[in-house]
Amino acid sequence: MTAASRYRGQPVSDGIGVGEVYLGDARGAAGGAAAGAGADEVRMAFAAVAHDRAELARQLRSRGRDRDAGIVDIGALIAADSALTGPVLDAVRGGADAIVAVQQAAEAQAALLAALPDPDLAQRAGDVRQIASAVVDYLSGTSVPPPPGSFILVRREVDPADLIRLAEAGLAGAVSVGGGASSHAAIIARGLGLPMLAGADPRVLAAAAGHPAILDAGAGELTVDPSATKLAAARARSVAAANPAHSAAPAGPVRTADGEQVTLLCNVASAAETRLGLSGGAAGVGLLRTEIPFTGAAGWPAEADHLAQLTPVLSLLAAQPAVVRLLDFSGDKIPPFLSCRVPGLAALLGEPGALRDQLRAILLAGRDTQLAVLVPMVRSLHEVRHVRAELAQAAAETRTRAPELGIMVEVAATAAAAGMFAPEVDFFSIGTNDLASEVLQLDRAGPGSQPALAADPRVLTLIESVVLAARQTGVKVSVCGDAAADPAVLPLLIGLGVRTLSVGAARVPRVAQWIAQTNSGQAADRAAQILGTRVKALCRPACAPQLKAERTTPPRPAPRSLEMARAAAVTSRTRSSNDPWSSSRSAGPTTPIAPATTPSLARIGAAIPASPTVASWSSIA
Repeated sequence: MTAASRYRGQPVSDGIGVGEVYLGDARGAAGGAAAGAGADEVRMAFAAVAHDRAELARQLRSRGRDRDAGIVDIGALIAADSALTGPVLDAVRGGADAIVAVQQAAEAQAALLAALPDPDLAQRAGDVRQIASAVVDYLSGTSVPPPPGSFILVRREVDPADLIRLAEAGLAGAVSVGGGASSHAAIIARGLGLPMLAGADPRVLAAAAGHPAILDAGAGELTVDPSATKLAAARARSVAAANPAHSAAPAGPVRTADGEQVTLLCNVASAAETRLGLSGGAAGVGLLRTEIPFTGAAGWPAEADHLAQLTPVLSLLAAQPAVVRLLDFSGDKIPPFLSCRVPGLAALLGEPGALRDQLRAILLAGRDTQLAVLVPMVRSLHEVRHVRAELAQAAAETRTRAPELGIMVEVAATAAAAGMFAPEVDFFSIGTNDLASEVLQLDRAGPGSQPALAADPRVLTLIESVVLAARQTGVKVSVCGDAAADPAVLPLLIGLGVRTLSVGAARVPRVAQWIAQTNSGQAADRAAQILGTRVKALCRPACAPQLKAERTTPPRPAPRSLEMARAAAVTSRTRSSNDPWSSSRSAGPTTPIAPATTPSLARIGAAIPASPTVASWSSIA
């Protein structure tokens, strides 16, 4: 019997998969054509790869998968970019071997990207290597096809296009030596519900092809040639996960083990994700990312452009919660027209026509939903007031009722000053990903950044500050970051009083189970223990941090990059009016964000003093 081989990696998409090892970078018998390929053949290979990805993107859009289409489009742009093709063609004309020329040029461009100071753009180096691999496959015609039945893809750089193509051909999981949690492949894998590891042990590239394997993303491990007993057990777990008994759970609130009601929503960017989340029991959408379809745009989208993208999603949410976030062109979601300008909320507010067009489209497309508008990366009260004035004007123009307006709380200084923001908003939506990365001074795209880090006392202190400020002023609060779907952090959020959570569409059923298994009273005790406090009163006067909301971090400047970076930057970031969680201050329609609640006055509510390091956080971009 062959001894089992184990390979570690960073979990970037949860789940367990069982199947044969498929080495995607392996080559079959030498074709001979690639060695003597001339400039024309190389040009045709790049054009074919670009065409294939553009066609795949078109097919994805026709099925409502706009976010996935935008990611695949990046590959088409890179394959057609002269910054990559030019050096390859020059080298081939000079007598170089075609495959060597492709690999060397791609590695040179990838190295330039990897050296960029912006971590999100640096990760796009993997996209370039993926395109080079596809071009080599086209030139050689010798790539090994996947095996019949279930299989686990293993590659140096897993291509998101591979995941999409192979998802219906038996793909059970993926392992990539390169990449990280924010890589395009990881984003696609999470959307598809496929287990995946990134940053894996390079030795996995020499794993035994065709041998049985178990990919346990939760454990961060690929096991090749496991025992028959372990293989059978893993297969049973995989089948159970793929066919959960609660898959047909009705939409609406779920309850904790001790009866506390929790509203569970889903984060989406397309109609396909929305259908997936609703079918899993989500009560609606707690975060609709509107920027994803426009990360390749040449200019600000017009009202008609927004309507074309919003209508397919919001039409699925009649009479259901729909929290629509304004364009968030930041991080690795900066379109070409903003690549040399200040991105993010500042860019949107600096273009009154662009903001007005989006607000009008949101109001028109969402008129039949329980609509709410969410402002990303807020740093000042002026930004909130600006958007509220524009929203009122758009509502008057479209003859619709102005929906509730909320802010993403994902900047440390904003979280610390939540008490000052509360009178200006209808709800808070806490973005734990950016908040934890800033507080802990981590690269959000790096391997050290994980949702579980939101359980750090410094992060929990800020989350509790937001919850308390919301409770005191009657403002509703939710968590829409990945921490809401982390089994270690979820109970702590419930313990702090959060009663509305929004998670990835594929994770809704699992999170619903975790909520049902959580005792909110015990969770509150655990949260208080971590924070090192004894909570004595629900609301205490002057408990909000006394920071000036206007003294916040300036917008992060746009990264400067080469032509390839421009291409890389195109990537992709309760049902009734008797809702018991409705805000007492709101005159608008019912929305899904519940106000902070607590299991008991004895367990939670005392203010946690602001951390002495809050002042230093405000200088972190």
